[in-house]
Amino acid sequence: MINLHEVIETNKMIEQENLDVRTITLGINLLDCAGPDLAVVKQKIYDKITRIAKDLVAAGNKIQREYGIPIVNKRIAVTPIALIGAACCKTADDYVSIAEILDKAAEDVGVNFIGGYSAIVSKAMTASDELLIRSIPKALSVTQRVCSCANVGSTRTGIDMNAVKLLGEIILETAKLTKDRDSIGCAKLVVFCNAPDDNPFMAGAFHGISEGDAVINVGVSGPGVVKKALEAARGADFETLCETIKKTAFKITRVGQLVAQEASKLLNIPFGIVDLSLAPTPAVGDSVAEILKEMGLEYAGAPGTTAALALLNDQVKKGGVMASSFVGGLSGAFIPVSEDQGMIDAVEAGALSLEKLEAMTCVCSVGLDMIAIPGDTKATTISGIIADEMAIGMVNQKTTAVRIIPVYGKKVGDRVEFGGLLGHAPVMQVNGFGCDDFINRGGRIPAPIHSFKN
Repeated sequence: MINLHEVIETNKMIEQENLDVRTITLGINLLDCAGPDLAVVKQKIYDKITRIAKDLVAAGNKIQREYGIPIVNKRIAVTPIALIGAACCKTADDYVSIAEILDKAAEDVGVNFIGGYSAIVSKAMTASDELLIRSIPKALSVTQRVCSCANVGSTRTGIDMNAVKLLGEIILETAKLTKDRDSIGCAKLVVFCNAPDDNPFMAGAFHGISEGDAVINVGVSGPGVVKKALEAARGADFETLCETIKKTAFKITRVGQLVAQEASKLLNIPFGIVDLSLAPTPAVGDSVAEILKEMGLEYAGAPGTTAALALLNDQVKKGGVMASSFVGGLSGAFIPVSEDQGMIDAVEAGALSLEKLEAMTCVCSVGLDMIAIPGDTKATTISGIIADEMAIGMVNQKTTAVRIIPVYGKKVGDRVEFGGLLGHAPVMQVNGFGCDDFINRGGRIPAPIHSFKN
């Protein structure tokens, strides 16, 4: 039971340390909208989303007013659209028309993003999956709120390298079609391994087929709170450091639990999960990289960074799981470059490279996130970066992802402005050696031996 005393205790965190609920995400099952007639399917999709989500924004605003807890985003996640459109979409443009309906529904109910323009292709692509993936560049260029993802690998099935190759090309095409906005379309596209069904964070959210008809998932954020707590533990041993993070994560997660319960009650929709992830913003003091510095590193990327991030991720989970009845999603520490001022500073100081970021993804909760690279990077190079990250997830039985932005017309050292929570980023150096013959082999990388646990 959560009482008002716990909310009052968080006032300082909210007012001084950038604590917020990053998102209330309403998951909606669209399987009953599928059918052979595209026009009918689109109408069913629009009607169902607008009916179930009509009060989502109002509920979030009411909770924010009543408890004084900032709720930054209200979002929707739907069943992967490659499943919904399989019977009615014969061309890529058919899928684009569904993206436009999703965008209209999101606009009409007032949410800022809608996720689920997605395909789950960890073993192989169906014709429908491939059509949707090929439609992504146009879909993201003609919509404002639609987010897309593809799950191309898993520990149980291996990695679909045909999809990996295709997505390298798709990312470049998306960058080109949104070049007038610094290729921002790529910021709305994530490639996953082991994608969870209940992730509330964009751009990778979708409503998995293991979920019910509708569900409320909440993502909290509190890097600034953790950093402030660690300031009181400077010079202390690792045991003290761990206890400080764990206790702070507990308090942060209790706020998410409260918001989830209240939203569930107001909307009469079941509570799903609280995602424990520390999600940074471009605001000064709201940074995962600053937490790593507070632990004793000169910059994120210095020797010891991976160990520090592993410690942080583990203690956040240990503290958070005791604070919520259901924990899920990604849960850990995000390390996006453009959304974290400390990460940006580390890149500009020369302390953080793409290769070091990849090493850090072995112990963080997501992967290579919001990284700007030169616009002339080859598609096969992007596919190679994706393949490396998918292998980390597959072998280590964890969720990993790639959200990479080849910024059209930009080169290493340029700066890109995305705006809002997406922030800004320096364009990072990419290894220039080729991997064309490797990516062009096609087929599937098989699952690792430890996947056979039946």
